[in-house]
Amino acid sequence: MFTGLVEELGVVQSVERSREGGRMSLRARKVLEGTSIGDSIAVSGACLTVVDLARDGFTVDCMPETFLRTTLGQAGRGVLVNLERSLAVGSRLGGHLVLGHVDAVAEVLALERKGRTWEVSFSLPDEVRGCIAAKGSVAIDGISLTVVRVSDGGFDVGVIPHTLSETTLKSVTVGTRVNVEADVLARYVERALELIRKDEVPSGLVKDGLTEDLLREQGFI
Repeated sequence: MFTGLVEELGVVQSVERSREGGRMSLRARKVLEGTSIGDSIAVSGACLTVVDLARDGFTVDCMPETFLRTTLGQAGRGVLVNLERSLAVGSRLGGHLVLGHVDAVAEVLALERKGRTWEVSFSLPDEVRGCIAAKGSVAIDGISLTVVRVSDGGFDVGVIPHTLSETTLKSVTVGTRVNVEADVLARYVERALELIRKDEVPSGLVKDGLTEDLLREQGFI
């Protein structure tokens, strides 16, 4: 589990791909501190397991699903990625709970400067359409961000100067593809609503009287 607070930018050194998946080597420094083989590191939002360590980097194995469902499938040598070690018990939770399970890939639609900050607009993939809400949290390439607004065609997030300078967001342009992970709480609410709509709620899962209108009134959706 992660917080969405990027610790450093890593650089892809090599990528090996096959039908069975592949292996990716990355140059890094800070995330190597205290890291052992078998530990998890979020690479631009995807939770990956360290299988080899070097003085100046680490190597991870990637399942076919990782290459298929995330932007890492197109990553090559020299590409910058956001890196974060898994959350240690007792650490401060400065962002939000991020699992490192990418839901979808979105595209940057627009970038607009707002004084010292920026607003970045992204397309709204069907996989997360019901899980993105204004003032809620979303992970973009592993970065914890706050949603400013949502429309039928996309959603906007606010980006402060520090986040822009310390993450891969500093290099995005219109059309850049990014990994999106919806807030885990929103996932469960969306799943509950799906069961309610289909009248498939298992006995005892929810209390009698729980409806979509009630969830909306309480601010869950």
